[in-house]
Amino acid sequence: MSQSLQLHDRTASALDEGVSLYVHVPFCLSKCPYCDFNTYQGIEPQFGDFLTAVLHEITTWSVVLGRPTVNTVFLGGGTPSYLPDGDVARILDTIARNYDVRIDAEITAECNPNDLTPEKCAELRAAGINRVSIGVQSMDNGLLAMLGRRHDADEAAQALERCRRAGFDNVNLDLMYGLPRQSLDQWRDTVARVVALAPEHMSLYSLTLEEGTPLRAWVQQGRLPEPDPDLAADMYDHARATLAAAGYHHYEISNWTLPGLESEHNLTYWRNLQWVGVGPGAHSSLRVGEAGSACRFWTVRSPRDYARLAREWADGTADDGPWPAITEGRIAAVPTVDGSEVSDEATTAAETMFLGLRLLDGMDVAAASARVGIDLLDRYRRELAELAEDGLLVWEKDGRLRLAEGAYLVANQVFTRFLVG
Repeated sequence: MSQSLQLHDRTASALDEGVSLYVHVPFCLSKCPYCDFNTYQGIEPQFGDFLTAVLHEITTWSVVLGRPTVNTVFLGGGTPSYLPDGDVARILDTIARNYDVRIDAEITAECNPNDLTPEKCAELRAAGINRVSIGVQSMDNGLLAMLGRRHDADEAAQALERCRRAGFDNVNLDLMYGLPRQSLDQWRDTVARVVALAPEHMSLYSLTLEEGTPLRAWVQQGRLPEPDPDLAADMYDHARATLAAAGYHHYEISNWTLPGLESEHNLTYWRNLQWVGVGPGAHSSLRVGEAGSACRFWTVRSPRDYARLAREWADGTADDGPWPAITEGRIAAVPTVDGSEVSDEATTAAETMFLGLRLLDGMDVAAASARVGIDLLDRYRRELAELAEDGLLVWEKDGRLRLAEGAYLVANQVFTRFLVG
């Protein structure tokens, strides 16, 4: 499974800009029927092996990349709040000892409401977490039961209150809309109750029936009705109006924030910057070459295989030899890496455009062009003119390009134009 990852012309300036660090935690007490993430229930005996492996991976990537600056840390999953007491602290301590973590770095942990006891909130805060993302999904208990969630609406509200008491002043709540059997009135009630809780940030996602999930099978079998896309659009419009009236800034297609509290980690993805992912199934993206192409690579998905390969890696018993192994910009023989690819110019250009346009304040196309070494204005001259003429894109007076409000619900149609351009 080992790969040789070519990081040609790895310039100091690229790494000087820093990286974001994502830690994938694959454990869940129970797996929700809509979820297709690389997560597992019933594998608690692997807690210890996972921790040993991920600490090793964190440490060795620091050596390979020359101890880069870390701008953000995100513990996702899965359910990081389900880890045994002390594990989050050990992960963050290892990061702090091996990277130059920015003093004001955003450090987020995804949490399940049930896990956020007063003791767990205090533990996360003491460990160095300064932003919590809570998977609320709905404030309707019937819909929560359909989604396989472990909490009810009151427990979701209590979880936020406990975070407040522990000193967290930057909390995101995740919500889902466009669910089977979800009415507009139910959604209005959820939005109103969440706004009353006054979180600093909200992420609202329309349900996608992912291949291979139980929820998709239930819809296909007729056990649940097919979600209504027109109703989902009405829900989205209602949320936009309600959150705007409550003082939230709609800064990305699916994300709202109080002023100055945008998700810095997710901005790394939307701006097509650099990140390193550790843990089973985690993805990474580092720029290579003069054109700023992205080298994408990902670890093995199986937590058991990941832990075994990392152990062999640490012991120096892997077929390809011990770590670190870096010579003349070449990262070689990474046992835990399952695959890699280097984006060509067309892919780099398209991704930069459609990720940047997810940010509703618009993108500085000239700055993005300089960052990736591609003249995006010239490359997409025809597409940009046609999309502006069709009223889907708008040029601001300061030169920024943004989606027109009427295009939010059909954004994928806009983005597709760059993929085929």
